[in-house]
Amino acid sequence: MRQARDAVAREAWADAYSILNGLDPAQLAPDDFAAFADAAWWTSRIEESIAARMRAYAGYAAAGAARRAGYCAWMLFYEHQLAGRTAAAAGWLRRARQHLRDEPECAEQCYLAWMDTEEAQQRGAFDDAMASARRMADIARRCGSPDLYALSIQAQAGVLLAQGRVAEGLELLDDAMCSAMAGELSSFFTGWIYCLGLQRSMAFADLERAAEWTDAAMRWCAAMPAENNFRGLCRVHRVEVLELRGNWPRAMTEATRTCEELLPYEGRMAAEAFYVTGDIQRRRGDLAAAEAAYERSHELGRDPQPGLALLRLAQGKAEASAAALRLALAGEEGGAGADGGAGCLGRCRLLAAQAEISLALGRLDQARTAVDELDALARDWQRRRASETTMLHATAASAGGAVAFAARDLDRALRLLHRALALWLELAVPYEAAQVRMTLAAADRAAGDDEGARMELRAAREAFERLGAAPDARRAAALLDSARHRRPGGLTAREIQVLRLVAAGGSNRSIAAELVISEHTVARHLNNIFAKLDVSSRAAATAYAYTHGLA
Repeated sequence: MRQARDAVAREAWADAYSILNGLDPAQLAPDDFAAFADAAWWTSRIEESIAARMRAYAGYAAAGAARRAGYCAWMLFYEHQLAGRTAAAAGWLRRARQHLRDEPECAEQCYLAWMDTEEAQQRGAFDDAMASARRMADIARRCGSPDLYALSIQAQAGVLLAQGRVAEGLELLDDAMCSAMAGELSSFFTGWIYCLGLQRSMAFADLERAAEWTDAAMRWCAAMPAENNFRGLCRVHRVEVLELRGNWPRAMTEATRTCEELLPYEGRMAAEAFYVTGDIQRRRGDLAAAEAAYERSHELGRDPQPGLALLRLAQGKAEASAAALRLALAGEEGGAGADGGAGCLGRCRLLAAQAEISLALGRLDQARTAVDELDALARDWQRRRASETTMLHATAASAGGAVAFAARDLDRALRLLHRALALWLELAVPYEAAQVRMTLAAADRAAGDDEGARMELRAAREAFERLGAAPDARRAAALLDSARHRRPGGLTAREIQVLRLVAAGGSNRSIAAELVISEHTVARHLNNIFAKLDVSSRAAATAYAYTHGLA
């Protein structure tokens, strides 16, 4: 038994599990069952963890150890909640309250205050929620628990974010995350704080914050023993960041590992990794693999939209795509604002997909409606956070620029598309930036800037090739090839021949001889060239030829 307790003290969870699992249960005290439960949890044996913790609970309850029984009951609530067993979770939470309610103030009561915070927040009773979160902080401080105090800061951040006080909420979130990064907390709470903070950073479309804290979380995971149950949870967010930043091969590798680590006990989080895998495979052009990934994500409880709708569009099933997306938006109606903004990135992506699919179907009014809501979300975000460099603003500008171009409002289209491109580049999201370049190239060409269009197409093609987005790379290459063979200025093939010879220094006589036409015909072609290009001299025509790659 001494060896088992030493392994627990060293957080050598695999060793602790092996030793405790080999002992006769009749020899184990409640503390030993609690340690066995922790060892099983850290090594991803969730059902064994629950079974051992129930035996620990029974022992504590029989001995009248209310605090220990209350803590075990709360942990059983937590484990059942993670597993999606809401009825069992509710029962264990009631038991935790029964054991701890009448005890003198103790650290375990922080868990009850946290649950009071969550319940009040869900009702929209934000003052009550904040009062409970602050009560949790006071108890943790008086009881000398840095772990629970950091968790109380996270709880307060959650209330502020739900109220729409985003800047204040994210500041508190950073405070709690710093406690984890500085090594001030126990391993369990370090992982817990990282996990909650990363979820909120991504939910509030803060890619920079999510990327920074994901790196910190993964460094912590790497320094921990291999049996780190938080590794898969942190890796989910790592996969999301890698996908956005364009490191698709690594994102796919991490997604595979994430699914292996999470599927035995946390299918809902694994579903996110399958969804990101589907997005990458769709963009790579492997539509069958993308469909399988979206279906697996759906099986595990994640709505596969908007990725599945965009897949249907790529398969040429535009009407089915529009119908699926319409249902997803209706089911999520109000979700972006009901909790003050959490999940706004999800609705933002649905709306952007609706704009894209509506344009593909020629439904300009429907696309405008989606863009209007995107704009409203972005303005609301700016009001709450006083910042424009977010994925919401970039997405709204991208969709707005595409709709303005479809409506032939070139000035507005160019303004919005240039803004979107600048934001995506600042956020270092290469795929979205390249997509904006494609629309921008079309707008440049419509505005008469052929050279600008070619530059955008070249940049887009190179980005798509680096990413491995083969269908988009082929499309960009085809458009670039078409642009090269377009006749600038509306010149005919013969007029281009004449212009090239003029740029080479040819006289009317030498040009006539070269083309086997009369000098009078050369003069007529030159007059047409000057008129079409709006120039008045051979020198200006020559400059045009060099500028547009004709010389």
